[in-house]
Amino acid sequence: MSRMSFQAAATMSQLQNKLDTIGNNLSNVNTHGYKTRNTDFTSLLAQQLEQEDDPANEENRQTPEGIRLGMGARLGHTNLNLTQGSLETTDRALDVALRENNHMFQINVNENGVEETRYTRAGNFYLSPTEGDQVMLTTSDGNPVLGEEGSIVLDNNMDDINIDEQGQIFVTRNGVEQQEGQLAITEAVRPRMLEATGNNLFRLSQDTIDNYPVDEIVEDVAVADVNVQSGALETSNVDMATQMTNLTQTQRAYQFNGRTISMNDQMQGLINQLR
Repeated sequence: MSRMSFQAAATMSQLQNKLDTIGNNLSNVNTHGYKTRNTDFTSLLAQQLEQEDDPANEENRQTPEGIRLGMGARLGHTNLNLTQGSLETTDRALDVALRENNHMFQINVNENGVEETRYTRAGNFYLSPTEGDQVMLTTSDGNPVLGEEGSIVLDNNMDDINIDEQGQIFVTRNGVEQQEGQLAITEAVRPRMLEATGNNLFRLSQDTIDNYPVDEIVEDVAVADVNVQSGALETSNVDMATQMTNLTQTQRAYQFNGRTISMNDQMQGLINQLR
């Protein structure tokens, strides 16, 4: 494969990843709590070719000597945009929307017998029956929502339940209201280091945990700094116009590199005919 075809093919494979990311954004435009993902590209290593000295051509030259031939581009980072989306009123007590950028709920997920904490912006919660006459606050998939002391488990003999602006859970029994839980909220300090696991959930990969202090990536939010709204859900922050523009630009770049390969094949064919 010639250098021209190699560069184009390498770039096309990475552009396909960007197209997949844009497609994922567009397909989740109506998903509560979904956050836009954006891709950044970086250049692959360049090859330096030396030239023979020619003082006449080097006069007033501003660039370094030699010729640098690039090897295409690759996907550098997929960034997670955790800015707040619009709020949709539901008037449902267990629907909770985060009102601060980069804040996330903590969810306990058991995968293949291993429990780990994951993070989400989706606040559509439910009460699921558990041992005895108790219920647990869970996601729509049945994963426990974490509070300051672990899973939030409540006695089922309640008349009403409410969540205030600081994420405090109040339960009313026999006309008496008292606090029985507190939502645990995390701030993603470096969102790009969160790994998507599907179902609108994110986690810290083992490689990240091994190489970076956890508190430099996520940190717990003090109760006084929690800002949520119950009876509402956060919509996605996907900007349709921006995504469609990115889709068009990326498709054109993909087609351009595809034509580069076709033109190179034609040039090679002409060379073979001349031999």
